[in-house]
Amino acid sequence: MADLYAKKLESERKTLWATCRLKGLPVGTPERQRIAELDQLIAEHKARPGAKPAGKPAPKADRKTPG
Repeated sequence: MADLYAKKLESERKTLWATCRLKGLPVGTPERQRIAELDQLIAEHKARPGAKPAGKPAPKADRKTPG
């Protein structure tokens, strides 16, 4: 099952980061502060026992084959 919480956090971070890059926002802006918060939340979530990394599925060679 997909880790929707982690995907949501990473998606929000990626969107904010792109906005900051396009606008050239300095470090102290609310957008940059939110990115730092998201980094912390993502790290805490990944450190949780049983948390699966969000992102792309495993390569086909690593997947279990039926049978």
